[in-house]
Amino acid sequence: MLTTLKNDRLTVTVSSCGAELQSIVSADGVSYLWDGHAPYWNRRSPVLFPIIGALRNNAATSAQGDIRLAKHGFCRSAPFEVVSESETSVTYRYTDNEETRKAYPYAFEFCVTHTLCDDTLKTTYTVTNTGEHTLPFCVGGHPAFNVPLTEGEAFTDYAVEFEQEETADCPLIDMNTCLIADATYNRLLTNEKSFRLNHVLFRGDALVFENLKSKRVKLVSLKSGRGVEMDIGNFPVFAVWTMVDDQPFVCFEPWQGGATRDSEDDVFEHKNHMVKALPGSTHEFSFSVRMF
Repeated sequence: MLTTLKNDRLTVTVSSCGAELQSIVSADGVSYLWDGHAPYWNRRSPVLFPIIGALRNNAATSAQGDIRLAKHGFCRSAPFEVVSESETSVTYRYTDNEETRKAYPYAFEFCVTHTLCDDTLKTTYTVTNTGEHTLPFCVGGHPAFNVPLTEGEAFTDYAVEFEQEETADCPLIDMNTCLIADATYNRLLTNEKSFRLNHVLFRGDALVFENLKSKRVKLVSLKSGRGVEMDIGNFPVFAVWTMVDDQPFVCFEPWQGGATRDSEDDVFEHKNHMVKALPGSTHEFSFSVRMF
């Protein structure tokens, strides 16, 4: 089921399948969100829960039993129910069931809210531990934006701009296992606020940033000035990604968590940035995207 959010600046379409954004279109006709076009990447803005990235061999142990999860978890295609909706906001809910407990033996309620205000779309993830045991989880976003946004531009006309000067060492990612090879880092920024896009940057998969000073990051055309600005909120990790075969989109990904690192064991609770929610507790994470 599709839901449309609209104001005088933007029209946003969301699907109950995965609570996933389907389109973001400005009043003057600019389509910001990637459309899932085949034969390219067939997703648009998947929700990542209860893991981000990959587990080693898609498996881990935990206090409540074995975990068997594919990359980014099971919510990307899950049938969410609509809890509430208005002209400018919609909230979806997904809860544990017999199938999820086979892969992830925990009780939870996971809500996703998309709220439109002026030229900004805010996404909020709310995770409640509805069980009797501590709930370990990761959660994050994966929205993909068209690059280029307007005719007459190229991928290399765009830059990623941070609000503050950053020194950033990005870890390598094993393209076969999708694990983070955290013994090796590549220096991307040295007291700099931006880098220009080119497809070679992504030959080693995503660029993963930790310990950023910046809370706001722009994807902006150096020709037209059009783009998006993400406020990553309370997420401790931020990633920039596109596919290795020169696709016309870029993802801005706020993460609470990440793929298993080479230096980590296979205990789920030991993963970096893992949240451990006590029974009955609720944890909320938000990010917002301004279109310009």
